[in-house]
Amino acid sequence: MNSKIKLFCRFNKTCLVVMLLMFCYSSLHAQIISGTVSAEGQVLPGAAVIIKGSTKGTSTDFDGYYTIEAQASDVLVFSYVGYANKEVTVGTNTQIDVALEADNTLDEVVVIGYGTQRKSDLTGSVSSVSAEDVNVNPVSRVDQALQGRAAGVQVTQTSGAPGAASVIRVRGGNSITGSNEPLWVIDGIVVGTNFNLNNINSNDIKSIEILKDASSIAIYGSRGANGVVLVTTKTGTGAGSSKPEVSANIYTSMQMVPELPKMLSQAEQIAYTNESAAFRGAAIPFPNDPSTYPNNDWFDLLLGPAPIYNADVSITGASENVSYYTSLNYFNQEGIVKTSGIEKYIFRSNLDIRLSDKLKTGFRVNYSYIDQQNGLVGYGNAIATLPTQPIYNEDGSYNGFDEVVGSPWSNPIANMALNTNETFRNNFLGSFYIDYSPSEKWIIRSTFSPDFDNSKQNRFTSSQSPNLLYLGEGGNASVRTVNTKGWNNENTIQYQSEIGENHRITALGGASFQKVSTEIVESEAFGITNDATGFNNLSNSDPTRNILTSDYSGFQIASFFGRLNYAYKDKYLLTLVGRTDGSSVFSDDNKYEFYPSIAAAWKISEEGFMQNQETFGELKLRASYGKSGNQAIDPYRTKGLLVEANTTLNGIQQTGLTLGRPSNPNLTWETTNSLDIALEASMFNGRVFAELNYYYKKTNDLLLDVTIPKQTGFNSQLQNVGSLENKGWEFSLNTTNVRTDNFNWKSTLMLSSNKNKILDLGGVDFIDLVVDELLGSGNTRLIVGESVPVFTGVKFLGTWKSQEEIDASGLRDPQVVGGAKYHDENGDGIISTDDAVVLGSPLPDLIFGFENTLSYKNLDFSFYFQGTQGNEVYNLRMRNHYFNRGEFTKFAEVADRWTPENPTSDIPRAGGDSVTGTPPNSAYVEDGSHIRLKTVRLAYNMPVDKMGMDGVKNATVYLTGTNLLLWSDFRLIDPEGSNFGRNGIGNIAQGYNDGSYPNPRTITLGLNVTF
Repeated sequence: MNSKIKLFCRFNKTCLVVMLLMFCYSSLHAQIISGTVSAEGQVLPGAAVIIKGSTKGTSTDFDGYYTIEAQASDVLVFSYVGYANKEVTVGTNTQIDVALEADNTLDEVVVIGYGTQRKSDLTGSVSSVSAEDVNVNPVSRVDQALQGRAAGVQVTQTSGAPGAASVIRVRGGNSITGSNEPLWVIDGIVVGTNFNLNNINSNDIKSIEILKDASSIAIYGSRGANGVVLVTTKTGTGAGSSKPEVSANIYTSMQMVPELPKMLSQAEQIAYTNESAAFRGAAIPFPNDPSTYPNNDWFDLLLGPAPIYNADVSITGASENVSYYTSLNYFNQEGIVKTSGIEKYIFRSNLDIRLSDKLKTGFRVNYSYIDQQNGLVGYGNAIATLPTQPIYNEDGSYNGFDEVVGSPWSNPIANMALNTNETFRNNFLGSFYIDYSPSEKWIIRSTFSPDFDNSKQNRFTSSQSPNLLYLGEGGNASVRTVNTKGWNNENTIQYQSEIGENHRITALGGASFQKVSTEIVESEAFGITNDATGFNNLSNSDPTRNILTSDYSGFQIASFFGRLNYAYKDKYLLTLVGRTDGSSVFSDDNKYEFYPSIAAAWKISEEGFMQNQETFGELKLRASYGKSGNQAIDPYRTKGLLVEANTTLNGIQQTGLTLGRPSNPNLTWETTNSLDIALEASMFNGRVFAELNYYYKKTNDLLLDVTIPKQTGFNSQLQNVGSLENKGWEFSLNTTNVRTDNFNWKSTLMLSSNKNKILDLGGVDFIDLVVDELLGSGNTRLIVGESVPVFTGVKFLGTWKSQEEIDASGLRDPQVVGGAKYHDENGDGIISTDDAVVLGSPLPDLIFGFENTLSYKNLDFSFYFQGTQGNEVYNLRMRNHYFNRGEFTKFAEVADRWTPENPTSDIPRAGGDSVTGTPPNSAYVEDGSHIRLKTVRLAYNMPVDKMGMDGVKNATVYLTGTNLLLWSDFRLIDPEGSNFGRNGIGNIAQGYNDGSYPNPRTITLGLNVTF
C-alpha cells in the first residue's frame, strides 16, 4: 500500500511540474493586444473580442477600444450585431485594429442628428447611402450620386453643365414660397439648403444619411421640414498604427454628346420659312436654291466631346491616441457645350486626438478653390439658330445681323472668341470640437464651426461683338463679389445607461447658435470702347450709364433641443424629441416655435412566438408623429421695403424713397405635421432586407402673396394662409441572390410614390403663375385639390380641315384652314385663358432605382437603372419650334405639316399662327416617363500579393459608363432638364424644359491604389 501511495505522490508531482512548465511557457509567449473596432469609419462600442475556441474574451469601450491577453498562435474573433465576424491571427502584432463589414441586416450603424444609432434601434425613417454607392459613379457633386439611391427621395439632374446642382425633394415639396430643398449637415455642421456642394470632394465621404420622418428631423426643428441630409467624411479610425496608409484615386473621363432632338434639314427649313412668309404676305427670305445658302450644323459648332480629369490623394493613419485623414483633390471638367467648365482644388484634414481616457478633441477642415467658366453660348443657341444664318460677313468679319428677323443677332461663334464670363470661389468650412466623458455613461461635447465663402464673377462683352457694333453701343462689363461668413456653435450632453436587465436609456440635450451674414457688391459698366482692360477697369466706360449696387443680409438662430431614447427588453422602443427655435427673420412676437415628435417601435422578432421560425432574423414595426418647420422667408421679409422714387420739385428732379412693399409683423413659420408607419424585415439569414413605409404630411400657414385692397397702396401682401398635403409610400429591397467563395450577386430595388395636393389657398380657388414671359399667365396654376403646380392650357385638337368646319364651330376669333384648332371649353366663341384646363403635373407617380452588383474572384461588375413614371414635362420649345413663324428652326416632324397637298395633317400650316395665335395648349405637355441606364461599372481587383507588388495593399482598375442609354418619348430627348433651376419660381415650377444643358454620356477609366 505504501508503495502505491508513493507512486501516486510521484505522479502528482510530475503532473504539477508539467503544468508549471506549461504555464511558464504560456506566460513567456502571451502578450497584451490592444486596438479599436470600427465599421464604416465609426467606432463600435460593445463589440465582442474573443479568442477563437475559448470562452476568453472582452468587449470594446465607448470609444471602440479593447485590450486582451493572447498568444501568437491565437486567433481573435471580432463580432458586432449586424456585421460579419472577422478573424485575425495574433502573430507578432501588439495592436490590431479591425474594420467590420456590414451584414445585410437591420443592425448597421447609421448617423442620426447629433449621434449614431444601430439601425435596429431606429424609431424613425433614415435612408443610408454608403461611400461605395457615392463613388461607384465618378461625380463632381455628392447630390448627383443620390439619384435613385434612397426611397422617397427624388433627385433631378436638371442640367448637365459642369458643377450644376440637382433638385432634391424628400417626400415631396412642403412649401410654395419657401425653399423645398433639404437641409444639409456636413460633419455636424449645419450648412443650409443652398450650400455649394462643389466645395466637397465626393471621395472624402464615408456615408450619407437622409432623415425623412418627424422623429428623425424634429431634432433640427424649424429647418428640417424638407428632410435632412447628413454627410459624414472619412477619419483615420481603424487605419492601424504601423505606418500611414496612402490612397490614390485617379481617373480620366470622356464626355460625349448624347442623342440630340431631330430638326428640319436646311432645305426643309428654307421651305418652311418661305412658306410662312408667303402666307403672311411678307418678302420671301430665301428666293434662291438652298445650295446657295449656308448650311451650318450649330450642334456640331457649339457642342463636342469634352474631357474630365480627377486626382485624389489621401493619407490615413491611427495610433492609440491620434487618428487622422488628410486628402487633396484636383478636378477639371470641360463642358460638352463649349466655353463651359469647372476646375476645383479641394483640401481636407480630419484629426482626432485622445488627450486622456476622458478627454478627446479634434477638427474637420475643408478648403476649396473653384474656377468656373459659366459658358458664353447656350444649348438653346444650337437648337434655335437657323442653319442658313451666316457666321461671317463677306469681308471675313463676324456677322451680327439676322436678315430673316431683321434685327441684330448675337453671334455665338463671336461670343466664344471675344467675351468672358467666369466665377472664382473660395470656401473654408471647419469644425473644432472637444469631448469630455467623466464616465462611460456621459459625453459632453462642444463644437465651433466657422464658414467663410467669397466669390467674384467677372463678365465682359467685347465692344467688337458684332451685334453691339451694329447698334453702336460699345461693350459692357460687370464685376460682382459675394462674401458670406458665418459660424455655428453646437453644445450637447448625452447620458447612456442600462437600468437592470430590461431597461436602456439614452438622453441627449443641447443648445445650438448660428449667425450668417452676406454682403454683395456689383458694378456694371456700359459703353466700353476699348477692350484692352476688359472688366479690370470699369471706369473706361460711359459714366452716365453705369450702375453700382450693394446689398447686405443676415440672420441668427438660437435653438434648444432634447431627445430621449428608451428601450424595454430591447424589443419595445420609444423616442421623444423636442426642439425650440428662435429666428431673427421674424418679429419679436413670433420669433420662437417648439417642434416636438414621438416615435415608437416594436421588435416583433424578439418576441417568444417568433423564436422557433427560420424566416425572419429581424422584424420591426415602427411609427412616428411630429411637427417640423420651415423659415420659408428671407431676412427682413416681415418689414417694409424702401425703394428709389424720384419726383420733381420746382421743375428740378429730386431723388427720394418710397415704401415698395407692405410690412407684416405677423408672419410666422410654415409648419408641417407628419405621420410615418413602417415595417422592416431581415429574412433568410440576412440575405433579404425589406422596408415598407407609409407617410402623411400636412403643411399649414403657407406663405403666399395675398391680394389686398388697393386703398392700402399695394396690390398684395405676404401672409400665412393656405395648406397642402403630401402622402405616399416607399419600398426598398436589398437581396443577396448568390453568395459563394468565388461568386456573389446582390440586388437593390428602390420604389416610391408621392401624391401632393393643395388644400387651401387663402380663400381663392386658384392662383395663376407666370413662369414664362412670352407665354404669360394661364400655363401654370396653383389649384385647390391639385398638385403643386399643374400645367394648364387649352386643348389642342389638331388643324382645321375646311372652311365649313370653321364656320360651324361658332368661334368668333379669326381662324384659318390648316391652322391650329383649339377647344372652346366654356363655349363663349373666344379662345382664352378661361378655356384652360389641367393638362398634367410634373410630379411622377413612381420613382425607381434598380442596381445589381456581381463579383467573380477579382472581377466586379455592376449596373444601375433609375427613372420615373407618370410625370409630364412642359416643353417650352413648342411655341417656336412647332407652332410659330419660320424665324426659328422646327422639329423634324413639322415636315409633315398641313399643306394643300397634305390636307389631313394635324400639324399646323406654316404661318397659321399669325392668324390664330398660339395660346398655352396641350401640345406643350409631353410624357416625362423615362428609364436611364445611369451607371455600368467593371472593376478588376489586382492580386497584388501574387503580382509581387510589395508595399501595395490593394489596387483596382475600373471602367465606368454613365448615362449610356435613355428611353424616353420626349421631343427634347432628356425629360429631366428644368428651365428654372431650383430657386425662385424654380422652387415649385419643376418640369419646364427649354432645352436644358444635356446630360452627357461619359466613359471613365480609373485606378484606385492603396499603399
